[in-house]
Amino acid sequence: MIESLSTLFDKHLDSLSKEITSYKSDEMLWSVEKNIANSGGNLCLHICGNLQHFIGTILGETSYVRDRPAEFGDKNIDRKVLLKQIEITKNSVSKTLSKLDSETLDYEYPLSVFDKPMSNEYFLLHLLAHLTYHLGQINYHRRLLDE
Repeated sequence: MIESLSTLFDKHLDSLSKEITSYKSDEMLWSVEKNIANSGGNLCLHICGNLQHFIGTILGETSYVRDRPAEFGDKNIDRKVLLKQIEITKNSVSKTLSKLDSETLDYEYPLSVFDKPMSNEYFLLHLLAHLTYHLGQINYHRRLLDE
């Protein structure tokens, strides 16, 4: 399971990099036209913050400190900075997952996130689904603006 999770997180974070690179301009990356509440740039920041916090900090004991309001409030950050954040996130997730074993997946996740206990495996699957959900939003956002 850990190998599968690691492979999928890597794959989808690589897809995130590709999406961010594929925007025709930095301006479009931060656009919120057509009743879309979040820009591709803000969704990218949110994905990175979410994974670095819940996987890196909580399971991997990194020193990352999350600023969730900035994930949605910061604007017009250079695309290169976003791509660097994706790479840092990918490394944090990969390093953390490489330290886990199948027994650890069965342990209870250390934070109460959904007001009920859950295993590390359950929450990692949730985080993967969260990543792919927002990745799809970014893809759709980019394609709408490309028209």
